[in-house]
Amino acid sequence: SRECRGKEVFPMPKKQPQRMCVGCRQMKEKPKLIRVVRSPEGEVSLDDRGKKPGRGAYLCLDPACLNRAVKSRALERAVAAPLPPEVLSELEAQLAERGPGDG
Repeated sequence: SRECRGKEVFPMPKKQPQRMCVGCRQMKEKPKLIRVVRSPEGEVSLDDRGKKPGRGAYLCLDPACLNRAVKSRALERAVAAPLPPEVLSELEAQLAERGPGDG
């Protein structure tokens, strides 16, 4: 902490950016979601760091959200491209690994 005009000043906590899950449509903190991205070349993949260029969509760490997003085709609509089976299996593996947690 610092002092400013005789008063103690505490740094503000850093705010986390919020994103909407395409499965449950709830706003959540970006680090608690998985990003699926369609690159400018049209390739659909998972974005672990959230930095890849292209059109992105976010999913909770809840397998029910993935099922809902796939069944309603919300994930395909969000990235404006068909979802390859290998990306779907990679998503399922990540959800099993990371678990539902707060999502």
